[in-house]
Amino acid sequence: MRLCMFDDHRVGVLTEGDMIADITSLLPAQTAPSDRMTSLIASWDQLRADAAQASDQAALTLSEVTLMAPQPRPGKIVAAPVNYRRHQSEMGGSDGVYRDADIKSIETYAGFIKANSSIIGPSEVIELPWEDRRVDHEAEVGVVIGRRAKAVSQSDALDYVFGYVPLLDVTVRGEEDRSYRKSLDTFTPIGPAIVTADEVTDPENLDFQLTVDGEVRQRSNTKHMIYGIRRLVELYSQAMTLEPGDLIATGTPEGVAPIQDGEEVVLTVSHVGELTMPVRRRAAFSG
Repeated sequence: MRLCMFDDHRVGVLTEGDMIADITSLLPAQTAPSDRMTSLIASWDQLRADAAQASDQAALTLSEVTLMAPQPRPGKIVAAPVNYRRHQSEMGGSDGVYRDADIKSIETYAGFIKANSSIIGPSEVIELPWEDRRVDHEAEVGVVIGRRAKAVSQSDALDYVFGYVPLLDVTVRGEEDRSYRKSLDTFTPIGPAIVTADEVTDPENLDFQLTVDGEVRQRSNTKHMIYGIRRLVELYSQAMTLEPGDLIATGTPEGVAPIQDGEEVVLTVSHVGELTMPVRRRAAFSG
């Protein structure tokens, strides 16, 4: 199933033909709107059949609604730094983004946390904060955790995955810590829907690509990750308890490059979906 959020944090099933079935009524009435997707994920075993049945009565079209981020407020976003060898190469060395730097991989850095307030959805825009700083696109596959995971083994890791979502890890370059440079407002676009894990046969063999105004900038496959999805779930669940609705950003391949005001970024992940995001310069601070 493809699960989305729309309008005022309503939860829906996105069906063939770009129709939406509203399943918000399946959730407890007292659930905070921004927590509805987390509530659905946590209760999925009990609600799956009802959600599937409701999808047969889809009554809304995409043109009638405003799509939001399908998971607007995960408890945390855990991100994999430098998880593709070719991306590691392009970041350092004599011609790298960080010239002559010795760039370590995930094998050294392990992970970092992004602020959940950086999440936006398909109806919003990526905002460029400062005119004098380079901001790059980073195409990634997002993993949505389905149930509480603590000290999970690689062999069991996929049992804890709820689904997958296209994810952009927008990054401002500089000397600050990753968690700062990647947590600015609008810097984690996701969507348009979470595709449940049963729809993805092999998440460690997914083609994906990113274009900017139609030009292909990044193209790769999750099989090229240094740490695959199973290992990432194991790694992070050994350090911190992963909860339903948490996101893992799995890392980006080579081809990262600056984005500019007025451009359009499109991330396509096979079997998962296509996320289209416009880029705009942030309005000047008036305080």
